[in-house]
Amino acid sequence: MVKLNKIYTRTGDDGTTGLSTGERCPKNDLRVEAFGTVDEANACIGMARLHTGDLATLDAMLARLQNDFFDLGADLATPDEGKKLDYEPLRITADQVSRVETEIDRLNADLDALTSFVLPGGSPAAAALHQARTVTRRAERIMVALAGTGAHVNADGLRYINRVSDLLFVAARCANDNGRSDILWVPGKNR
Repeated sequence: MVKLNKIYTRTGDDGTTGLSTGERCPKNDLRVEAFGTVDEANACIGMARLHTGDLATLDAMLARLQNDFFDLGADLATPDEGKKLDYEPLRITADQVSRVETEIDRLNADLDALTSFVLPGGSPAAAALHQARTVTRRAERIMVALAGTGAHVNADGLRYINRVSDLLFVAARCANDNGRSDILWVPGKNR
């Protein structure tokens, strides 16, 4: 259970932050970049939700993503470097990945196939969802970079973040009148 009585602790004034294991690491560490960027993507989803209230099914999916992003942040903030923990760390699961895949398939079923790439934009909801998608892709790149250093990154977490960016793309198309208001890329249009 989380209980926050005091918001500032001054423990980060030296440029470090605490992981859930109690360890301290620099605020520019790839692990902190990863969970910080997941948090940023979560904020973008929150902004997108300001425009999806009339799309109840889509808004409910986004609410689940926001909660899952806190799970993912907790997962990333708990390195598994062989240190024995006194608790079971929160990890993204294969079931969460499967749920996102099911939601992608459900939304995509009503969309026409694309004939070109989609430019970010259209409705306010779609534009915000595209922004959330791009920040989510950045979080994924940072997670991959972290894994590339040999540090622990949950494989289900990597699959999850990859699927979420796909879900956000499909959600943006749904917010654009099921793709009918998508703005398509015209290669070389302005030469």
